[in-house]
Order: sequence, then structure tokens, then C-alpha cells
Amino acid sequence: MVWIPGGTYWMGSDDPQFPDAQPVHLVTVDGFWMDRTEVTNAQFQEFVDATGYKTVAERPINPADYPGVAPENLSPGSIVFNPPDHPVSLDNHLQWWAWKPGANWRHPEGPGSSIADRMDHPVVHICFEDAVAYAEWAGKRLPTEAEWEFAARGGLDRATYSWGNERHPDGQPMVNNWQGPFPTGDTGEDGFVGIAPVAQFPPNGFGLFDMAGNVWEWCADWYRPDYYRSSPQDNPTGPSDSFDPAEPGIPKRVQRGGSFLCSDLYCVRYRVGSRGKGAVDSGSQHIGFRCVADPAPAG
Repeated sequence: MVWIPGGTYWMGSDDPQFPDAQPVHLVTVDGFWMDRTEVTNAQFQEFVDATGYKTVAERPINPADYPGVAPENLSPGSIVFNPPDHPVSLDNHLQWWAWKPGANWRHPEGPGSSIADRMDHPVVHICFEDAVAYAEWAGKRLPTEAEWEFAARGGLDRATYSWGNERHPDGQPMVNNWQGPFPTGDTGEDGFVGIAPVAQFPPNGFGLFDMAGNVWEWCADWYRPDYYRSSPQDNPTGPSDSFDPAEPGIPKRVQRGGSFLCSDLYCVRYRVGSRGKGAVDSGSQHIGFRCVADPAPAG
């Protein structure tokens, strides 16, 4: 883990693309420890070996929770990126996502896929409660959104990215995201087509890797698009409940950092002040996490 010293910073973004990240406001966070990288398959395997834990994607689905859904569609599984073979309008994300029975952290693309040669990749298909379970086992916790953004900024003031304001400083790739026409073809100009092993790009100013791109990371906070209007300055922990006007009634937590599917043509939420969100009972092929820990008590 890396020690994050804490401090006061400007949280959020004034980019009009991100209305839920406004207004930009001053926030103070106390110091904490943070995982240097996203939790890897190897680390999650240790947790599962020690506890026998089964992720949400591996558990049987209760038909009562999904009335009207055919039984054959209620097999355990998760959401997998399924790129179309032709250009599509970018106004419907369901064109490139598909529910796949048998997809989970062990089988990221579904049955027949394996993590055997990907133990240094971020673990994916992780729901919120899966991330919490791992964190508690490890003696850690999930970061608040304010802690996450402070850490991601690496000591930079109001920068666009976690490494500064230039997209490609000195022509060097700084983030694993999508290049080329989205969602039909990732050209891999950053060195990777799809997800990458952790720590393949330069760290930020605090020594943290992949605080942009690769996989989305769960935060502890409930998601509300209006929270920044009333957020307290000192160590905010998010609203008391969730509301997403796009999907009222579906509880969501904040996700941060963007993923390997963030395209400059479609989604630029790998920018450090932007926000993401996810239903607490849903994982996918581009959702993982990292943990934080509080300093040991004095004495």
C-alpha cells in the first residue's frame, strides 16, 4: 500500500460533460493507506482459497427476484463486452453488452475463458458486496469517493488527468483505454487490446498505478448526481441513500477511474474529476476495485 498524506483539494470537474461532478468544491480528507494497484486475480484467489467465498456472479439466481424471466435465463453469470461487427449508433449501450451465463471472475469472457495466465490482471465481474467482503477479510475497506479522487490526483491541483493536463506527455501512453472506432475495434495503440495487467503505465504523483482506465473501481459512497451541492468539506462519506434519475429505484454506488472501454469518441470518464456509478448487485468485465486502510491508532 501507499501512504496518502491527506489534505485539502478541489473536488469535481467543471467540464460540461460531467454535470454530476459539479460544482467543483473544496474537500479535506485525512491521511490513509491505499492499495498501489487494483486488486488482482492472484490476490482475490488468496481470499477465495482462505474463505470459500462465492461472488454474486457465481451464486444461483432466485427466480422470485426476476418475475417473468424465463428459467433458462436465470443461470449464474455476469455482463460481458460483446462488440458488434459493424458500426452502430452510440446512444444505446446495450448494443455492446450482453448477459453471459457462466461469466465470472474466474471466467471473464464466459465459459471456456480462464485467468490462468492473467493472475496479474485486475479481478473483474466484482459486485459491490464482493469488494466489501474482500476488503473486510484483508483488514481494509473501500475508499470514499473523496479519498479516491484525492489519491487519484496525486497532489496535482485541478488537473484534467491523474498525471497532469496533457493527454500524451512526451508522446507516452499514460492510460489503458480504447483507441480506434468504438465499439467495433480497439487498435491497441496504448499497447493493450482490452484489459491490461496492473502497473503497466507510469504511476501518479503518489505512486499509485491505474487510477485512470483499465477497470472501474468501486467506492463506498451511494451515488446521487446532486450530492456535490450539499457535500460537507471535511471527510465526506456520500449521501444517505442512492438516486439515479436514469434508473430510479435501482440502488447504485459510485465507481471511479474509467476503464479500458473508455473511448475519446464515447466516454472520457477516465478524467480524474468525473464520476461513474453502478448497481450494487451488478458486476461486469470492466469493474474491479482497490482498497484503503486507516492509519494505525497512536500507541
